[in-house]
Amino acid sequence: MITISETALEHVIGLMMSDGLTPDTHFLRVGVKGGGCSGLSYVMDFDTDITEMDEVIDLPELKVVIDKKSVLYLFGTELQYSSGLNGKGFQWVNPNASRTCGCGESFSL
Repeated sequence: MITISETALEHVIGLMMSDGLTPDTHFLRVGVKGGGCSGLSYVMDFDTDITEMDEVIDLPELKVVIDKKSVLYLFGTELQYSSGLNGKGFQWVNPNASRTCGCGESFSL
């Protein structure tokens, strides 16, 4: 499935809490959609609804939900967070991507 680095997990939970949400009532939904410079874009949001078309990853601190179509594109991907001088923010490390755009927000297979 996908993994989330410890630093990224801390930042996701921090963002959730700053929005007045908790991991007890909400989860992180990740996926892909068409668009971006390379053809597919990563998406992340907080959600409360799980459907039969979703895959659920139960981490000890947070539940992560991925729609089944996106699982194919994200299999083996790690969500990381960088706070270094070269940039700050979430980064997707996707071994399936054959090409990514310069900002890392989109990819193609």
